[in-house]
Amino acid sequence: MSRKYSKGASEKVEKVMHEMKEGKLKSGSGKKVTDPKQAVAIGLSEAREEGEKVPRKKSDRK
Repeated sequence: MSRKYSKGASEKVEKVMHEMKEGKLKSGSGKKVTDPKQAVAIGLSEAREEGEKVPRKKSDRK
């Protein structure tokens, strides 16, 4: 079975979760992120922008 996310994407999510726990992670609107699910979504989005192997968003599917 293949990996769902690349190693780089996993590391990006780990870094973003660490930022959230320290209170340094902000959303696009500038508000502090406190929800872990939102932090994971931000990490995957950033990894996707960097070209890492991340499945498409559900909204991108047909």
